[in-house]
Amino acid sequence: MRIRMSFRPVVAAAATVGVLAFAGTASAAAPTGQYAPFKYCPYQNQAVASCLKSTVTSGSFKLGNATVPITASTPTVLQGGYGFTDTGTVWYNAANGGQTLASSPLKVPGGLIGLVNTGGWSGILIDLFNAAVASVNDVYATAELAGPVQFSYLNFVAQFNAPAIVLPIKVHLTNPFLGSNCYIGSTSNPIRLNLTTGTTSPPAGVTPLTGSRGTLLSSDDTYVVTATNNRLVDNTFPVPAATNCGYLLLDRILITAAVNLKEGLPSAAGNNSAILQGTSLIGDARQTEASVQ
Repeated sequence: MRIRMSFRPVVAAAATVGVLAFAGTASAAAPTGQYAPFKYCPYQNQAVASCLKSTVTSGSFKLGNATVPITASTPTVLQGGYGFTDTGTVWYNAANGGQTLASSPLKVPGGLIGLVNTGGWSGILIDLFNAAVASVNDVYATAELAGPVQFSYLNFVAQFNAPAIVLPIKVHLTNPFLGSNCYIGSTSNPIRLNLTTGTTSPPAGVTPLTGSRGTLLSSDDTYVVTATNNRLVDNTFPVPAATNCGYLLLDRILITAAVNLKEGLPSAAGNNSAILQGTSLIGDARQTEASVQ
């Protein structure tokens, strides 16, 4: 008996693999060369004129009584694009699967024991509390975007005493003891940072902070500007109270109140600060799009 073998399924399978491979290659297309950092810029949108990627690698957030450091191992990245209209600059959030605000969880000094106020407890109560949270003591604060971003290239470069970046955020406090919905600020009531490379105007009696655009370097074709060692600052913003910390209703009320008491929240303008230092890249959107391979 002669067995006849058809190669059609094999050919069809090979063709399918080829199509999938091509599709995978096409979907992986991204800006190249000096434009590679802008892979999450929404450059496909023709209204976008320029791309921004700002990476913060040092500095700090002070919210009420708590100061949380930022380090090179816990960077924060703001990325997207902007365009121009008759009324000013319009911001476009990151696209292509990227996050507009990609923030690393920042470790809160002291952890849960340092966060929750046990000032009214003594002796065995403190011992029991400390024993309960010791295994899950670490608390992390993560900034999340809570509204539309604004960016002014002119204010950034000229170091005017005006916002270069307006960044509304909410801060997620994470720890198993605090539950999954413990936030400082919200989408409806965000912490609104008016970050400047100039000098701030805080309430009377508070020392102003001064930022810097850093050192500006332009690429040979002038289509990419790099600002190294830039410093964006703000100490003019209020901070709302934390909400929804804990699990059960009574537990949530008590723990949220303890967090706010310990951290001095809500906190008035002048008691809080943001110092963000790092490198910012600004590139032409059309050239970025042209570099895609």
